[in-house]
Amino acid sequence: MKAYKDYTTDELNALYRSLLVQYKEYQARDLQLNMARGKPCVEQLDLSMGMMDVLSGDSDLLCEDGTDCRNYGVLDGIKEAKILMADMMEVSTDNIIIYGNSSLNVMYDTISRSMTHGVMGSTPWCKLDKVKFLCPVPGYDRHFAITEYFGIEMINIPMSPEGPDMDMIERLVAEDDSIKGIWCVPKYSNPQGYSYSDLTVRRFARLKPAAQDFRIYWDNAYTIHHLYDDDQDHLIEILAECKRAGNPDLVYKFASTSKISFPGSGIAAIATSHNNMEDIRKQLCIQTIGHDKVNQLRHVRYFGDIHGMVEHMRRHADILRPKFELVERILHEEMDGLEIGTWTEPRGGYFISFDALPGCAKAIVARCKKAGVVMTGAGATYPYGIDPADSNIRIAPSYPPLPDLEIAARLFALCVKLEAAKKILTERGEAVPAK
Repeated sequence: MKAYKDYTTDELNALYRSLLVQYKEYQARDLQLNMARGKPCVEQLDLSMGMMDVLSGDSDLLCEDGTDCRNYGVLDGIKEAKILMADMMEVSTDNIIIYGNSSLNVMYDTISRSMTHGVMGSTPWCKLDKVKFLCPVPGYDRHFAITEYFGIEMINIPMSPEGPDMDMIERLVAEDDSIKGIWCVPKYSNPQGYSYSDLTVRRFARLKPAAQDFRIYWDNAYTIHHLYDDDQDHLIEILAECKRAGNPDLVYKFASTSKISFPGSGIAAIATSHNNMEDIRKQLCIQTIGHDKVNQLRHVRYFGDIHGMVEHMRRHADILRPKFELVERILHEEMDGLEIGTWTEPRGGYFISFDALPGCAKAIVARCKKAGVVMTGAGATYPYGIDPADSNIRIAPSYPPLPDLEIAARLFALCVKLEAAKKILTERGEAVPAK
């Protein structure tokens, strides 16, 4: 296939009319398909149903140390759960606090606590004239929503396959003490599926921020979410690297079992330095007497240990891998050589990142919706919902069944073609039908 830019205007007009006929045929099918979020599908949720049977009315709900999980107490999580989550997060049990079901909730609490009470004795952010956060883009919309909610100014940091632009990060944090943090999804990043290189992690650990209360918000959401057994990304462990660099307090590391067990009732954790943990406990002991220890015990008895969890994730991969490969195959079949879009092919995580021709993303997503396929809103992968190039689109293959996913992917490719042809024709001064 030749590139759209190499078509004559007459050829491109004829192509556009042909594509429009195909599009109207999709519209006539009255589709109702959803690729908006990275939700586990029913088959994935079914993998964890055995967790419902590991505890019953006559179960022993005592931990190995005698803790009764039905009662109050154990602020930072039962020992067994700390071992399980620490192994998953590749940290010591001495550096971990177990929370409730949502790591996003933990991140929100961490920002909120910093706003009202500061970080380890520093001035509360709410008393400062300006608070800023660095945001690798494209990135996770819910991260950006938290900082926007608290009125924190967000600064875009470009991403590459090696991770965020470290030259830019090092310069900004060194010269501006109003920069208090950076959002990171370091492994199989949302949405591109990139994993930070060893050099990038080491440079993070050796940052010299002007603000003593600067923290790296290291959301390792996809730490064991591989798609392949024999082709996996590996990440240097950030807490150990920070300690080696003489910056032990620099990072908060977050994770949960939300896409391992049940998204609505997993367990979440934060891993950080001893000093940070003591700071967090001051608030936590006011906030709660203890999180759901029964659920923590349920997870431990179901998975057993990290090996059981890894084996469980292989079954998740068996379900997800064909979906990712299907979407990638269709994108190649439909668009190779056309020079109208590029996309990532991650080895793990939950998303494929697609970059259309500049100025086309919103129109593509809107056109998909009109034909019955809902996608993540264009711009959602940038702070304030503003993609300066109007180019990036997040594709979430996990939820639809394979037959529906094929329809959705082909319709998506069709919409990309339509909007690309329309853009080129418009740039050539041609009138193009609006519908």
